[in-house]
Amino acid sequence: MPSVFSGDEGDSFIECSPKEQSLVEHCLAEKTDGRKVLVYATYTGTRDITGRLKLILEQAGLKTAILKSNVSPEKREDWILDKVDKDYDIVITNPELVKTGLDLLDFPTIIFLQTGFNVYTLQQAAKRSFRIGQKNDVKVIYLGYENSAQTSCLKLMAKKIAVSQSTSGDMPDSGLDILNSDDESIEVALAKQLIAV
Repeated sequence: MPSVFSGDEGDSFIECSPKEQSLVEHCLAEKTDGRKVLVYATYTGTRDITGRLKLILEQAGLKTAILKSNVSPEKREDWILDKVDKDYDIVITNPELVKTGLDLLDFPTIIFLQTGFNVYTLQQAAKRSFRIGQKNDVKVIYLGYENSAQTSCLKLMAKKIAVSQSTSGDMPDSGLDILNSDDESIEVALAKQLIAV
């Protein structure tokens, strides 16, 4: 299993899960490309994993901050701008804290380490960097294990998003479309044909 060094010289290594290692690799690649990353984790309460993630990312050489709920909503934008000004590479947060009202243009890469089960929160959090004024291509990456409950949940949410968007006249573009391997619904196929005309 992959490891990341922890602590002062002579201390032990932290064993990373494959998903954590993938997170580190994605974040390092984005830093190489000059892109800041917003990492979403939903376990931020009694089983808070954000401290562990911060340590793992910092040991890999990534300047990392954690946005917690103790930063009041009216101060979150200033808090984030402060981290951008101080050249942080990564901000870790719960998607609930940024799902509305914030434009995160400085973070063109969004990585969902965990997603939760709320489709609205997922859609809103995934769009934080897709705002007017964004000059970079935006990447949204979902990390999960094959054949896991998380992947099953993401597939279900992808279907809900596709139905919701197709009935409102929008084509699905959530990044989860790849999980919709079933044949398209008649409504989606018809909508795509109409757009092509």
